[in-house]
Amino acid sequence: MKKLTLLGDITPAQFLRDYWHKKPLLIRQAIPGFKPLLKLDALAALAKLNHVESRLITRADGDWSMQHGPLTDLPPRTQREWTMLVQGANLADKACDALLRQFRFVPDARLDDLMISYATDGGGVGPHFDSYDVFLLQAHGKRRWRIGPQKDLSLVEGKPLKILKNFKPQEEFLLEPGDMLYLPPHYAHDGVAEGECMTYSIGFRSPSYQELGEAFLQFMADSIDLPGRYADPDLEVAKNPAEIPRNMLAAIADEMNKVRFTEEDVTIFVGEHMSEPKHNVFFTGPAKPLTMGRFAETAGKRGVALSLKSQMLYRGKHVFINGESFAVGRADKAVLDVLANERALAGAALAGASDDVMEALYTWYQDGWIELA
Repeated sequence: MKKLTLLGDITPAQFLRDYWHKKPLLIRQAIPGFKPLLKLDALAALAKLNHVESRLITRADGDWSMQHGPLTDLPPRTQREWTMLVQGANLADKACDALLRQFRFVPDARLDDLMISYATDGGGVGPHFDSYDVFLLQAHGKRRWRIGPQKDLSLVEGKPLKILKNFKPQEEFLLEPGDMLYLPPHYAHDGVAEGECMTYSIGFRSPSYQELGEAFLQFMADSIDLPGRYADPDLEVAKNPAEIPRNMLAAIADEMNKVRFTEEDVTIFVGEHMSEPKHNVFFTGPAKPLTMGRFAETAGKRGVALSLKSQMLYRGKHVFINGESFAVGRADKAVLDVLANERALAGAALAGASDDVMEALYTWYQDGWIELA
């Protein structure tokens, strides 16, 4: 497997074996000569949009405050100790999406988004920890990171941010453009801007089992089939009318225990859940969509590509896109697997596509899920 400058000239397999979920890794010049993909004006314009998640964090006289977007007004760049965070930059900009996709040695089902942090001198969000893995790529200026594997994760009360009460760093690094720091989950860290700076955070999805369990039960509600109705032909006279009869509990428990789920149920649930767009993601189809015939002709010449906002996954015979799932035959799946893995399909690859695949692609084109390349 190819060694990556991105990972400090080790292979993805070595990184996953030795560092992932285990210990930090500092990578000097992970992306040599790296420059910000979005200028501050473009980033600020994103933060003004309703459907973009953004936050403004300021610190004055040692006290923190946080404002959620849309952010119509920002402090002057000459003011110290403020930070603007913009989530999901990869959904709005192709270069940001391309940067995020460099981390696809981790499965798409785990890859979350690219967050951009702009800070003035002294700006940061305080010592904290994340519940997920994160790569911190310095894009502009300098940021000093202090990190430590502390066990005490208690927080300061009454603050708008989750700030560690007893932060005890063990290492310190100054990152310059192109440098990158990987941190495993729950690793305490504090990054402070030295002068004006931008940091790009590549984060990963790590849903709680509680979240998954609740969502799975809702998912399974549609497939449960328990015919019949409770009955008690052998009912005896109630000695204590308010007491629930033991036989009633036993009969209902027996029926509830008939509820079973299979590996395929879990597969479909995970595929739909992990490809479901976030609440603030909206798709817009073409203003004047082509007819089916014209679309097929154009796609055959130019190919198609997934929208930046689309998440496409698969497992076995099942294909998932933006929270929807369907089972396909082997030939169709071969075509759709390429689209999922490459996030694009060349026109030549569509030559042998079935009518079902072309109809699906046309529907996704109308919905804004894919675009003509």
